[in-house]
Amino acid sequence: MDFGYDETTERLRERLTDFVTGWVYPAEPVFERQLLDRTDPWTAPPVVAELQAEARRRGLWNLFLPGEHGAGLTNLRYAPLAEITGWSPSLAPVALNCAAPDTGNMELLAEFGTAEQRERWLTPLLEARIRSAFAMTEPAVASSDATNIATRIERVGDEYVINGRKWFVTGAMDPRCALFVVMGRTDPTAARHRQHSQILVPRGTPGVHVRRGMRTFGYDDSDHGGHAEIDFVDVWVPVGNLVGEEGSGFAISQARLGPGRIHHCMRLVGMAERALELMCRRVADRHAFGGPLAAQGVVRDWIAESRVRLEQARLLVLKTAWLMDTVGNRQAHTEIQAIKIVVPETVEWIIDRAVQAHGAAGVSQDTPLARLWTRARALRLADGPDEVHRQSLARRELRRHQPRNPGMSHV
Repeated sequence: MDFGYDETTERLRERLTDFVTGWVYPAEPVFERQLLDRTDPWTAPPVVAELQAEARRRGLWNLFLPGEHGAGLTNLRYAPLAEITGWSPSLAPVALNCAAPDTGNMELLAEFGTAEQRERWLTPLLEARIRSAFAMTEPAVASSDATNIATRIERVGDEYVINGRKWFVTGAMDPRCALFVVMGRTDPTAARHRQHSQILVPRGTPGVHVRRGMRTFGYDDSDHGGHAEIDFVDVWVPVGNLVGEEGSGFAISQARLGPGRIHHCMRLVGMAERALELMCRRVADRHAFGGPLAAQGVVRDWIAESRVRLEQARLLVLKTAWLMDTVGNRQAHTEIQAIKIVVPETVEWIIDRAVQAHGAAGVSQDTPLARLWTRARALRLADGPDEVHRQSLARRELRRHQPRNPGMSHV
């Protein structure tokens, strides 16, 4: 395995670092003021459009998407770039048009969408003229088991009718959100993993009722479009809005979530780097008990342990990216689950130490740490909770060590 950065990656890293430090960091306080000054609580602050224009001018656009529709980068090339965007997760990803859930929806449309679907929805998403949302999780069932999804999608002639309730539909509160990708059950009698399908629902379709915006740890997360609870009541859409074929919804969701999981982990590594830097600066400048906090043994232990854990997390992310590039997402499934388990937990721990080092300031709005912590903690649930990934990974590991002949015992 060679994780060295090639010439293209080094050039983009330098360009992106300059953009984040020179444009995004100075925009953070402006962004916070504009969030407070909005008349519509869900509208993106104007500074976002300014940053997007500058990012496009610098050629830092759609870096996440491989192939003809994006920058054509491999996962291994994109990893260090996504990490840099993690330094400022509220602004940098959206500035580069590399923010979830649009990234996953663009990947879905690029891989599974028809030519008509790509023209209508993928093109404006690639240009950031609209945003989108992915409606999978439901309040009435344990959605960590995706086969529980109960929203009904029934075919009636040349149309489908959709009925169900979704929540934590990320991005849906943003008025620019024009498209919902909805997962629901098309055939309850089919095999367990062939019962569901995915379908495209334009926002203005009759029967789509946005009930409320959800909060996570008290934050409305309006900086990335919020999370909505939505009722779909007799929502009729054409048959041509189906993504792929009937019964492929579970497989498509797994294909969509795999890259999404590693993108989250890439950004999390950057969040940890930002937190560690803030911690080191704080303890060097703050004095207590006769000297700088940095002289305290417990603080030095936090710093050393943070660096060790961060490097371990980064290396596992890079290995996963390399495997996805060389043997494919399916063969990298163990590593994808491993990073989804360990990286959010590791980064949460590092940010928590940084919060502790800042004292009361760490839980206030005066540093980015509180918001960073909530993102890391929430990602232990998003795209599948830790426990589901641990169970699946353990089951796969056990299979590796079963005797080939069930009648034989280990020697």
